[in-house]
Amino acid sequence: MSKTYYDPADLRKFGNITEWSEELGEKFFDYYGKVFEEGALSAREKALIALAVAHTEQCPYCIDAYTKDTLQRGVTKEEMMEAIHVGAAIKSGATLVHGVMMMNKVNKLEM
Repeated sequence: MSKTYYDPADLRKFGNITEWSEELGEKFFDYYGKVFEEGALSAREKALIALAVAHTEQCPYCIDAYTKDTLQRGVTKEEMMEAIHVGAAIKSGATLVHGVMMMNKVNKLEM
C-alpha cells in the first residue's frame, strides 16, 4: 500500500496536541467530551451526526474514528450511508444556494 499524507497511526496521536498549547488543548478536550455526553441526543445519535459531518469535512481521521464508533454503538451500514447522504445533500445545497450570490452579481454587472 502506498504512503499517503494522512497516516492512520496519527489518529492515536490526537491527544498530543495539548503538548504545544496545554491550556487550549485541555479546554478543547473538555468541550469535546461534554458535547458527546448523553443529553437531549443519545451518544449513538451524536456519533451518527459526527460520521456525517466527518464526510462533509472530508476528514479521514474522523471518518475512521466515527465509522468504528458508530459500528460499536449498533448503527447499521444502511443508517450510516443514509446519514452520509443527508450530509452530502446539505453540503451540496449549501454550495448551490451560494449560486444566488453569483446570479445577483451577474444581474448587477449587466445593468
